[in-house]
Amino acid sequence: MQLNRLVNFHKTLGDKTRIRIIALLKGGPLHGQAIAGKLGLTPPTISHHLAKLKEIDVVYQRREKNTIYFHLNERKLEQMAGAIIRIGGEAMFETFEVSEEEKAKTIRNFTMSDGRIKTIPAQRKKKLILLEYMLRGLEHGKAYKESEINTHIQRFHEDFATIRREFVMAQFLFRQDGIYELNPTEMWPV
Repeated sequence: MQLNRLVNFHKTLGDKTRIRIIALLKGGPLHGQAIAGKLGLTPPTISHHLAKLKEIDVVYQRREKNTIYFHLNERKLEQMAGAIIRIGGEAMFETFEVSEEEKAKTIRNFTMSDGRIKTIPAQRKKKLILLEYMLRGLEHGKAYKESEINTHIQRFHEDFATIRREFVMAQFLFRQDGIYELNPTEMWPV
């Protein structure tokens, strides 16, 4: 699961009205007018909040004749709410157990004498080892501009855009508004 999805889930739920709607739907499906009446809000307001809950797949709708009923997707709610507890575990991120010897061998096989990467391996495990290798020199807790990350990557490989994207997708780096930071090593896949 991508960390951004988890953050978006919790941001969406960070609203009293949405939590009240979830509480109502735990008792069974309801139509929009019923929800609006129970909460003392207008139907357009309820529609707005239901749309947000549908975006994160916590609520789904079913039509019965001319009425649309909203149902709580309890399985999705439990899965996403519990994901925060599993951060760093196998349920959250794909991880590989790799010995230091295996890391050293992979780095030797895919780097030149100057430390640059010869080729990016197709095998996921080896690619992750090389991505971690390319993080050498970056500091935890320091914010980097995209241009700084690009310059750093170019010391190892010319395709900085692909490597930068791989860093983020593999959870080595966190990116927001063009600023990059190293994620805690507990989130790293190797």
